[in-house]
Amino acid sequence: MRREERFSAILGRLADGGSVGVAELAQDLGVASATIRRDLALLEQQRLLGRTHGGAVVHAVSYELPLRYKGVRHAEEKRRIAQEAASHVAEGMAVGLTGGTTATEALADRQGLTIVTNALNIASELAVRPNLTLVVTGGTVRGNSYELSGPLAEASLASLNLDIVCRVAELPRPGETVIGLGVTRVAGGKGANQAAAAARAGAETRLVGAVGRDEAGAFMLAAMADAGVDTAGVAELDARSTGQAFIWVSDAGENSIVVDSGANAALTAAHISMAGVGGGAVFLAQLETPPPPIAA
Repeated sequence: MRREERFSAILGRLADGGSVGVAELAQDLGVASATIRRDLALLEQQRLLGRTHGGAVVHAVSYELPLRYKGVRHAEEKRRIAQEAASHVAEGMAVGLTGGTTATEALADRQGLTIVTNALNIASELAVRPNLTLVVTGGTVRGNSYELSGPLAEASLASLNLDIVCRVAELPRPGETVIGLGVTRVAGGKGANQAAAAARAGAETRLVGAVGRDEAGAFMLAAMADAGVDTAGVAELDARSTGQAFIWVSDAGENSIVVDSGANAALTAAHISMAGVGGGAVFLAQLETPPPPIAA
């Protein structure tokens, strides 16, 4: 067994159980106790564990197996997973990759892909690939995984609409009534959707906007919170209802939309000031809110 594989096994057991013993490791890994002691000494020098009499314990309260040792774990299984995932990616797609060790090689030679990643190891490998478009998010480096975390989009000045979507066979003509095929309520608004996407990509994202103090507003706030968006900058207004979009979508993929701006139209520059916007790498705004708060 190679040293990197032993390191991976040792750190994996530490991550699972919090401690390891020299004798047990030597027996399970099929090497001499002296070899295990040397391995533990080297890992201690890297501050990845703490030595004890007869073994080792985790180095810190929060413990994560470093990426450089994750790569040798379950290599064949990861290769098959990567190939299966890559089979679902078509030319021209945008693909998000976090700091894992699985999918990069399977996508490196593909044509026309846009790769969005928060991982320095992936970015360094793919930066020399002219066949790919590479987008790297900002943030602070996490040493174990080489991932960047932190404020990519610190604030999004956004419209928040409850989308009421009705499927129809064909869009109605003026004066015509058609039978709907089903109605769905989803969180919408261009800015709200962008904020949710940024948060899911790993950015610390704050949403600035307005909803009514009503059931639709509670629905929107809950949906944004579930996506990981900070909604402290979203005002709840008593005098205005939450914005809503009424969307008809036909089987042919065509749509018609009517938007009631509601609370979005009442957003003011004072709301921006109270939201404490500032300090982030990116500020997103859409023209679905009044111009004065955008200018602010």
